[in-house]
Amino acid sequence: MRLKLLPQKRSLDLVLLFSVIALVIFGLLMIYNVSTISALKDFNDSLYYIRQQAIWVGIGFLSLLFFANFNYIRFKRLAPILLILSLPLLLAVFIPGLGISGGGAHRWLKIGGIALQPAEIIKLTTVLYLATIFEKKIRFTPFIILLVTVSLITAVLQKDLGSTIVFFTTAVIIYFIAGAPLWHFMIALPAAVISFIILILTSSYRSKRVLAFLDPFSDPQGFTYHILQVLIALGSGGLFGLGLGNSRQKFEYIPEVTTDSIFGVIGEELGFLGATFLIGLFALLIYRGFKISQNCADNFGKILAFGLTTWLGIQIIINISSMVALLPLTGVPLPFISYGGSALVANLTAVGILLNISKHNT
Repeated sequence: MRLKLLPQKRSLDLVLLFSVIALVIFGLLMIYNVSTISALKDFNDSLYYIRQQAIWVGIGFLSLLFFANFNYIRFKRLAPILLILSLPLLLAVFIPGLGISGGGAHRWLKIGGIALQPAEIIKLTTVLYLATIFEKKIRFTPFIILLVTVSLITAVLQKDLGSTIVFFTTAVIIYFIAGAPLWHFMIALPAAVISFIILILTSSYRSKRVLAFLDPFSDPQGFTYHILQVLIALGSGGLFGLGLGNSRQKFEYIPEVTTDSIFGVIGEELGFLGATFLIGLFALLIYRGFKISQNCADNFGKILAFGLTTWLGIQIIINISSMVALLPLTGVPLPFISYGGSALVANLTAVGILLNISKHNT
């Protein structure tokens, strides 16, 4: 079948582009700010983390530029191939010599000195695939097979419940926005809730995170230490913050300060107003993404733009909500801000595709 490529009708969405550029620059600033101590301790190089992240930023923006000029209609052919190629990567993390484990989870794959997180890749390829199969009608069987397979691998085998929640929620929302009957939701919701409860109860690590969420002050030197230190950082920031670079909690009080917990230091140094401004930038990004979906002329582009925006939005909401104790800690990075190459490149690739869709909007 020959694809009919859509003609370009207008320039790309500059508001989306500049909001993402601002977020990435701010992310680099914060990673440099919070990482010098741990980088010096772990690698004897205070610039290690910022240097690595700068390289990933360069790769990410190259990907953004490429996909901003890559007609998204071509993904109708490529999406199944990309999904098939990305699925084995989820299992490759268990291959000795390739997989890297940490914190009880098997999330990373090391290839030629480069660490990748396959779960970030599968989120992107899943959105592309679902937009392809849902373009004309809802197809339940391939959807449920993909949903169950990836969820079992990431949640049960990799023990990465945070990525599973982001993947699962994104896929289900795409399924229903594409036109699935509501009664499917009524059946799926209880099943999903029961499944996640079982996953939590069968893991002491996850159970303790839920208990820490319910009472952050119950074990300050034990399983509630992480969230308690984040809350201390946010509380210390007050309205205006302690000032950029003046965080006390970044000196190895907050675990995972360069990745999942970086928002805690942002709140401490820039205060409620600074954190609110950052959330406003994220809200602008999500608004523009949904606007691109709304204005798209074809159903494939509508679903694709909606799915990419939903994925980014869910990840942002889960990270920030867990930092302010509205949700249990889940190990989900903050898009465009947290340290990590796989997530950053995947996120910037998603933005590139959104920009390309915006160029064809009516």
